[in-house]
Amino acid sequence: MSTAILPVYGPSPIVFERGEGVRLYDDAGKSYLDFIAGIAVNSLGHAHPSLVKALNEQAGKLWHLSNMYRISGQERLAQRYADLTFADKVFFTNSGAEAIEASIKIARRYHWAKGETERATILSFTGSFHGRTYAGINAGGQDKYREGFGPRLPGFATLPYGDHEALRGAIVEPHVAAVLIEPVQGEGGVREVPQQCLQGLRELCTEHGVLLIYDEVQCGAGRTGQLFHHQWMTGADPDILAAAKGIGGGFPMGACLVTDEAASGMAKGVHGSTFGGGPLAMAVGNAVLDVIMEDGFLETVRRVSGTLTQGLESLKDRYPELVVGVTGRGLLRGLRMTRDPLPLRATLAERGLLVGTAGDNVLRLAPPLIVTDDDVREAVDAIDQALNAMITAAGS
Repeated sequence: MSTAILPVYGPSPIVFERGEGVRLYDDAGKSYLDFIAGIAVNSLGHAHPSLVKALNEQAGKLWHLSNMYRISGQERLAQRYADLTFADKVFFTNSGAEAIEASIKIARRYHWAKGETERATILSFTGSFHGRTYAGINAGGQDKYREGFGPRLPGFATLPYGDHEALRGAIVEPHVAAVLIEPVQGEGGVREVPQQCLQGLRELCTEHGVLLIYDEVQCGAGRTGQLFHHQWMTGADPDILAAAKGIGGGFPMGACLVTDEAASGMAKGVHGSTFGGGPLAMAVGNAVLDVIMEDGFLETVRRVSGTLTQGLESLKDRYPELVVGVTGRGLLRGLRMTRDPLPLRATLAERGLLVGTAGDNVLRLAPPLIVTDDDVREAVDAIDQALNAMITAAGS
């Protein structure tokens, strides 16, 4: 392992050489069932033919222009997302963290442009994760990501997750600009916010003139069975939404979706990106959306999600001393364990199943959206065998 890489990661010793569909293959040729998908990024699996074709065709024509010039693929993809969502405008980025940065700037600029210069505070919730940029770690609800990086920036406040009274007390403050929330927390334990809570939050924000920002970086792009998770419900549309990960299918890409009203403070020169919305990313982004919006695609995601839910619930019932809950929704799921899930994750990798972990002792599963019922059954069986081995070892 190279010593020239900044030591901020703890990678597995496995070296992968290629991927195909929901499978990865290491340098010894061993096959792995990928149920983490680059942390919910490879939405269409590995080397999807449509994405390979789109990228190769674009690579032979034009790589980069900057936003000094019109980019036809960007204009097309922006309009498509506007047509499919609450949004009127789209700003493209290279990552989810950049989409969050844009969201925060848009929210603050909205109030500034209206003469409400004191309204700059972003409210978030414990357990939340909003990226690794300086604004992202200050907006996020986990102290460990801010440790060693100086005092917390002003203009950010974290509320207890699920504490409605704390929210009602904070949102009336005259300095609050926006509420930032993940409809399904990823790093915080794959926790889905109840539908009525998002609807109530929308009402509160509207009542007090506060913008509502959804971080759907992880739960968007079809992962829970709708293009974006909040579309499962009515009366809960945000003013701003940050997306990334799955919308690029593995190509670095993010987007900030926003209504005309929320974007009313933005003007030429107040924000920008050198690479965001470039020809390569837009070619892949359009190809990803083509596949996700094909007739029957999201319906299949929902059906396979049901198979996964049944399998995980069966594990909870069979191993109550190890599994205490099934979290998340769709193909973003978690098994909440009674102990640290890292050893189990390592054991599963040895058995050829790749999964992740999250906060609150959660084993995280986020397979490609093209996963089949048979793939799910294979994964559940692997977890079953590993849990059974843990019980056997504890009793010996």
